[in-house]
Amino acid sequence: MRNLRFRSAATAATTALVAALALTACGQTDAVGAASKPDDAKTVSTSTPTPKSPSTSTSTSTAKDEATDKPQDSNRHNAETASTSSGKSGSGSAKSGARTTCTGGNTKVTVTNVTRPINHLLVTATNTGKGTCDAYYAPLLGFDDAQAVTQINEDSKPQAVVTLAPGESAYASIALGGDGSPDIAAYQLSVHFAGRANEGSVGSPANLTLPKGTMISDTTSVSYWQSTMADALTW
Repeated sequence: MRNLRFRSAATAATTALVAALALTACGQTDAVGAASKPDDAKTVSTSTPTPKSPSTSTSTSTAKDEATDKPQDSNRHNAETASTSSGKSGSGSAKSGARTTCTGGNTKVTVTNVTRPINHLLVTATNTGKGTCDAYYAPLLGFDDAQAVTQINEDSKPQAVVTLAPGESAYASIALGGDGSPDIAAYQLSVHFAGRANEGSVGSPANLTLPKGTMISDTTSVSYWQSTMADALTW
């Protein structure tokens, strides 16, 4: 009986020891599972810096915007410079096209014979300047060494001043006989231009050689400047 009790007590002790060992094993397993948490924490800590990437992206975008703005500013400056340059050019064009009085300096003047009407010469003044010029009143003519200008046919006065653009011409006819027959030989002709106020001549004259055999009279007259040759030769 004593042996049986001793064996039972030994069995019970063994069972208790096994149970204790089992409990200890479970505790160690739980401890290992708990130890895995620091690894999770490391993972979270490693992924945390990723929000910085939006900040870096924004900074890059801003830099690009600033870089983009600079060419725009440069283009604006170039446009303003071009506009200023264009304005200066326009001013120069306006000056080159300024309206002036026709003179011997900005026109080419010729004198020629005509077949109709008889005893007439035709004076032509062509604008050779860069701007418009006005041919006021009538040409002021001087034959050879004449002390006075040739008389002007007042009936030939046009309704408006003859204005010449570059390349255009004004015309005036010279009635050599006037009211009689031309009987005075003439060789040279000076053509002066009247100013707007019609108080003598302005600018330089044109000095011409008359067609061979030209004869004038005491009553020789000249017409006002006309815009066409036909109008001039009616006088």
